[in-house]
Amino acid sequence: MNAPRGEAGKRSDPTATAVPDFATTTRRKLLAAGLSLGGAAALASFAPTLALSQAKPVEADELTPPAPRSIEVRARPIDHFDLRDRAHRQFGALQFRSGLILTSGFRGFGGLSALRLDPRGERFVAISDKATWFTGRIAYDGAALSGLADVEAAPLLGPDGMPLRARKWYDSESLAFDGGTAYVGFERVNQIVKFDFGRDGIRARGQPIAVPPALRKLPNNKGIESLVVVPKPHALAGTLIALSERGLDAERNTIGFLIGGKSPGQFSVRRTANYDIADAALLPGGELLILERKFSWFEGVHIRIRRIALNTIIPGATVDGPAIFEADLGNEIDNMEGLDVHVDSSGAIVLTMVSDDNFSMLQRTLLLQFTLEAD
Repeated sequence: MNAPRGEAGKRSDPTATAVPDFATTTRRKLLAAGLSLGGAAALASFAPTLALSQAKPVEADELTPPAPRSIEVRARPIDHFDLRDRAHRQFGALQFRSGLILTSGFRGFGGLSALRLDPRGERFVAISDKATWFTGRIAYDGAALSGLADVEAAPLLGPDGMPLRARKWYDSESLAFDGGTAYVGFERVNQIVKFDFGRDGIRARGQPIAVPPALRKLPNNKGIESLVVVPKPHALAGTLIALSERGLDAERNTIGFLIGGKSPGQFSVRRTANYDIADAALLPGGELLILERKFSWFEGVHIRIRRIALNTIIPGATVDGPAIFEADLGNEIDNMEGLDVHVDSSGAIVLTMVSDDNFSMLQRTLLLQFTLEAD
């Protein structure tokens, strides 16, 4: 229950050592169909186990894990976010900076479900929901995204050095750093695994940590979707915040957990308008940003970001906060699942989002950046 304490509490920068300094109506219909097909495929394909010890034996060709490999990622720029008004740049509290559509000949590229950046917004670590690491560097042309460089891919490894996906530990949906320690949340098996990323990088072997019993009982495919380590000097310093996608309490609000730190426990995030949590990140001042999404055949795809005061998150609380950004299929969005925050060289607060294409030809991997306007 208190495993992150000491690790999460003694380093305040979540990526400082972990990441080396380092359209049209038709498109809307296709995207909606793609999300539905991707969700159905996921439900049909994954049969989770509850512990490594319960996993079935691996095949002979899985006994040697594949080595990290360099891959090429191509990038096509997104010049405007609003498909209806190319001149529109302000969206709630966010101003659109730039975006990229990412593709690769590497079959394993895609399904990106979480992204963490170094303090300069250059080096990145991402995970796919098929238990794959991606690391590399974001290239810029001035303040605009221009591409990805030095990209490497490798499987997430278990304690025995074998790929976790060989044990059916799929749906690696969330990622947080506490200095050199990386925490990855696996949604369907309702586990959190830590890696000594600062020492071993993408060759690190994961070790499951102790988690609250209620976390292990979250609904299948609606489990932990976001992880955030709280740094000093905040009251929750040393705490790993874990947010479920749609694990609901008695009041139909979304369940979250405080793991480690001084006040471990369970809390809830007010659920409104059928939005589910996709990711979260901390602002420099300490507020928690929560990325949410929803899909229906009648309303299409929507995303929003809410801002929640960190000091309201305590065991037993139900927290809420205003939406600072909303978008739909009239904008350049897809299945947005990853969110991170950094401060650029001019002092601007930059939000970066990435999408999970569900490995579907009908969807896209998007990398989007916005500036948070001053209050």
